[in-house]
Order: sequence, then structure tokens, then C-alpha cells
Amino acid sequence: MHLRKTPPKPPRLRPLAGLAGSLAALAAAVAAALALPACGSSKSSNALTLYNGQHEQTTVLLARDFERRTGIKVQVRSADESTLANQIVQEGSNSPADVFYTENSPALEALGEKGLLAPVQASTLAAVPRRWSGQRGDWVGVSARVSELVYNPSTIKASEVPPSIFRLAEPNFKGKVGYAPSETDFQPLVTSIIKLKGKTTAEAWLLGLKETGRVYPDNETVVAQVNNGQSAIGPINHYYWYRLRQEQGAGGTHSKLAPYEKGDPGDLINVSGAAVLRSSDKQAAAQKLLAYLVSDGGQRVLADSDSYEYPLRPGVPPTRGLPPLASFGPSVLTPAQLGDGHEALELEQKLGLL
Repeated sequence: MHLRKTPPKPPRLRPLAGLAGSLAALAAAVAAALALPACGSSKSSNALTLYNGQHEQTTVLLARDFERRTGIKVQVRSADESTLANQIVQEGSNSPADVFYTENSPALEALGEKGLLAPVQASTLAAVPRRWSGQRGDWVGVSARVSELVYNPSTIKASEVPPSIFRLAEPNFKGKVGYAPSETDFQPLVTSIIKLKGKTTAEAWLLGLKETGRVYPDNETVVAQVNNGQSAIGPINHYYWYRLRQEQGAGGTHSKLAPYEKGDPGDLINVSGAAVLRSSDKQAAAQKLLAYLVSDGGQRVLADSDSYEYPLRPGVPPTRGLPPLASFGPSVLTPAQLGDGHEALELEQKLGLL
């Protein structure tokens, strides 16, 4: 079964930091909002409205289990997380959203900087290690994924797989690299290079990658095309490969995963998180949903799903076949250090990658 992240993605928008000066981005966000499936939610509804940028099938499983346990209905509206974040900014205090659940942390950080998120209950924050949640206490980490390289042993030997993300931009990799610059999973890699090595180095790396690489629309395509040999190697998060292996079976899986060396800018653990909107008039119920997402029950639903993400609650093991998250060691940067990602987006736009 192919696990979609969300319904078909609308065009990606400018970073939230640039919303005020971008009429085109605002128009695109409004158009995307109008295209979202109607869910019948409103401020007066008794159901919670969940704006969902995470994998749709897993989120629906979580929402239905939460409903069964609490009797609180959840209406899920799924779209690209950047579209939803921009929509929340435009809607302001009139937003129908009660909870925002994202695939990556930068969108949550951006909304937190604008004061649009409510404080998370202390008991909820305490359910997962503190480094995985927002440092202002306005969003909680729910699951994690590891940044790795997928490669095809028939086109590149294991001994030739580079230990550093910088090597992907070297001339000897020309024509071999597949990557998806529009993916929200890709932008933390750019941010990591900016934070650790500076914006000039990040720009040089992206320019080199434009020369060596083949652009794909998303990471599902990256892992598929590396698996079939069209590209030799590509940067992804680990779960794309595990889901491909589930779909293709052992006989159809011709690729492997390789980690970056410790301390490399590519050596990241990215976090999916959730927050309650400050504008919600259902604060108590919304806080219950956040608490559920990091509870033992909620984390086991996530672990048993086909998302292949790591639950962040200690004591809840990951799904079958995944090495322990602790085996990867501490991430080179925390979600708080990655921030809202606007510098990465601006740099990609400058270079014509978005």
C-alpha cells in the first residue's frame, strides 16, 4: 500500500517571515485554502478541527483512536504544512483550526514566533524528551525521522557512498544525485548547513547540487528512482525507504540506506510536532488531543502504523525493522536550533530551486 503524506500538494509558498510583502503568496494561500476539502467545522462546532500537514492515513488512525477513547470528535483537514501555516496566519483569531499537526518543526516555530500558539500543558511536554519540543513550550514533539542517504549498490558501491552531505555537490557525482528541493524534508538540511557553516557555504553547496543532481517533485520519487537506478544516490528521511520496501518487497528493493558521519550537517533528526492554536475556543479538548498524541496509547498507534516514524515517548519501541532511535546518537541540531527555516527557503528561491 502506498502511504500518501497528504492530498495532492498545492504550490509551496514563501516563508512565513516574508508573508507581509508577498501578495502573490497570499493569493496562492487563499486559493489553496479554497481548494481544501470542506469539513463542516466552525467555531460553534463541538468537534475539534485538526489542520494536518502529516501523513494523512496515520493522522486519521490517531484521530479515530482518540475519538474512541475520549468521545471527542476530530475533523481532519489535510494539506501541505506550509499552506496550512500561511492559512493560519491569514485567518488569525477567526481560524477554525484548534490543533496544528506538522511533518516538520519549522512551521510550528514560525507560528510560535508570531504568538499564534497556546502554551502546551506541562504534563504533555514532560511525556517526551525536552529537546524534541519547542523551547517556548508552545508545541510538543510527537515523532522523529532520521536524515540519511539512499543509494543503489548497482550504480554506486557502498565504499563510494559519501560520509558528508557536502560531497553530493562535487563534480564526480554529476548525474548521480536525485533530490527534491521543494520538500519540507529537504529544507532542514539547507538550514543545518547555514547554521553550522554559514549562508555562503550553503549557497555554494546548492549551486553545486544543481550541477550534479536531478530534481524530483518529492522524496517518494527520489527513493523510487534511486531504487530503479535512474539516480545513484539521494538525500531523504529514513521512512521513505522503509515504506518503499514494504510496497516492493525484498525482491523489488534494490537500494539501501547509509548514515552521514556524526557531526555532519546532514546528520539530522527531524521532528514532527503538534500545537494548540491560541485562537481556539476549545482549549481543554485541544490540549487533550496533544496529550493523547504523546501518550503511550497514541505513540503505539503511530508505531504500529505504516508511517515508519519513531515515537518520541520513552519506552515505546519503533515499528518492526527500525533500529533504535538512540543508536543514531544526538542530532547535530535541535528543532529549536533549526528555527523557522526561512533562510533556507529564501536561499532556494534565490537560486531558482523553488
